[in-house]
Amino acid sequence: MTSTTCLSPNRVWPIRRALGLAAGLTLAAAVAPAAAETPWFPMKVYDASSGTPKPAEYTPLPKAEKPYRLCVLFPHMKDSFWVAVAYGIVKQAEAMNVNMNLYEAGGYENLPKQLSQFDDCMASGPDAIIVGAISGAGLSKKFEEAKAKGVPVVGVTNPLPPNALPAANYVDFVAMGEVTGAGLLAQSKPGDKLNIVTFPGPAGSGWAESFNEGFKKAIAKNPNAKILAEKFGDSGVAVQLQLIQDALQAYPAMNVIWGTAPTAEAAIGAVAEAGRSDLKIVSSYENQAMLDALNRGDILAFATQYPVGEGAVAIDQAVRLIEKKPVMSLVQPIAAVIDKTTVPKLQMDLVLAPASWTPVYSVKAK
Repeated sequence: MTSTTCLSPNRVWPIRRALGLAAGLTLAAAVAPAAAETPWFPMKVYDASSGTPKPAEYTPLPKAEKPYRLCVLFPHMKDSFWVAVAYGIVKQAEAMNVNMNLYEAGGYENLPKQLSQFDDCMASGPDAIIVGAISGAGLSKKFEEAKAKGVPVVGVTNPLPPNALPAANYVDFVAMGEVTGAGLLAQSKPGDKLNIVTFPGPAGSGWAESFNEGFKKAIAKNPNAKILAEKFGDSGVAVQLQLIQDALQAYPAMNVIWGTAPTAEAAIGAVAEAGRSDLKIVSSYENQAMLDALNRGDILAFATQYPVGEGAVAIDQAVRLIEKKPVMSLVQPIAAVIDKTTVPKLQMDLVLAPASWTPVYSVKAK
């Protein structure tokens, strides 16, 4: 068996406190995903290793040959999306009997901290590093340093420049943005005027721009849909709340808010306070609050990239690189839009960590 080191709940859940203080909204009790009845693997994905995505199934190795040391870097742990990635990483590290230590930088504005954490990882003598990059371009020199020292690096969840690393897994973010746009149009009546302000996320992150590009590509098919403005900012509730409040003042014709999961969380309270029940809210990705909000009818839809699965795949990719075994060098989860009609079909244990799970930063192999 493996042992885990827990993170204090007071540090793990700042987003819930921020939401309650900033938006005057109390989160509904978390809905725990059902106990896993369906195995995570084989997981349906696209194998984009050749540059052309092809349908495939991903199955990890049963065990690692040795209790390797893996170092994991995240942009933050401010919402249940990254907690879900962490859950996949922890459970797969336990399953493969490897050591794992995870560090988070505190937000997308903290690239210097992630660079320093990368250096700390390298100094600890890891067998491999897994990184959810704040900026792929910003970390490029660190990737080169790791390669020169023979330390394989795996990218998880966030996009990277082509061939930046020997292995990575992240969704096609343009396609993911596109499915949310298609979902919005599908639930709109013919002739409806859609006046949209987008809140894509942190400028320079790569994924925010790609989400936005895909969304705009989809809604361009409807002549009645118009983008009034694009508001980039850190994917924390407090920042997003301020952007939304400003937009409510600046764009009175706005009737659709599209953006990150924290955007949607903040928007629910802000829209209610403004008395704007006509506003539709769509999230570009998933977290526990999005599922709760969808079930309550507070948002129209959200997209998923199966973050638990991404975390688990990253562990297996790292072990395969260490052991010089065949590895799918670019795994892309198949993005899907989730609304009230599709949520019953969702394999929830690949999307969210159980609500009862306490995030951990360390796994020790037997």
